[in-house]
Amino acid sequence: MSTLTEAVLAGASDDAIEGVEVVERPALEASAEDVLAADGILLGTPANFGYMSGALKHFFDSTFLQIGGSLADDGSAGGGGGEGTIPFGVYVHGRYDTTGAIRAIESITGALPWRQAAQTLDVIGDVTDEHTEAAYELGGTLAALLMADD
Repeated sequence: MSTLTEAVLAGASDDAIEGVEVVERPALEASAEDVLAADGILLGTPANFGYMSGALKHFFDSTFLQIGGSLADDGSAGGGGGEGTIPFGVYVHGRYDTTGAIRAIESITGALPWRQAAQTLDVIGDVTDEHTEAAYELGGTLAALLMADD
C-alpha cells in the first residue's frame, strides 16, 4: 500500500503542478476540519477481508455528518449529499478481492458532497510498475483539476 501512496503523492506533487498544496493525513488522524479545508480528496485503502481498512471506516464513521454526509430514513448513507463540489479519487489494493471495499466506499462517498474525479484505481495482487504509474497519474489528475480550478 505504501508504494501506491508514495506514487499518488508524487503525482500530486509533480513539477508541472502549481499552486496546489498536498497534505497527507493517515485515516486515523484525519479530521472533519481537514476535509472541510481541502479542495480535493484522495482516499487510499487496503482491502482487508474484502472490505476497506478499519482506519478508513473509522474516518468515515467519525466525520460523515460533519463533512456534509446525508442519511436515508433507515439510517443508511443516503443519496443527495450535496452538489458534488469536492473532487475525489480512490485507490484500493487487495490480495484477492477489492469488490466489497470499493462498493462500500462508493456507497459512502455517494452520500457526501463530493464528485469522483477519476476512475478508481483497483489493484489486486502484487503492485507492478503499471500500478505505480496509474497511481502517479491518479494523484496528478486530481492535482491538475485543482490547479485548473484556481
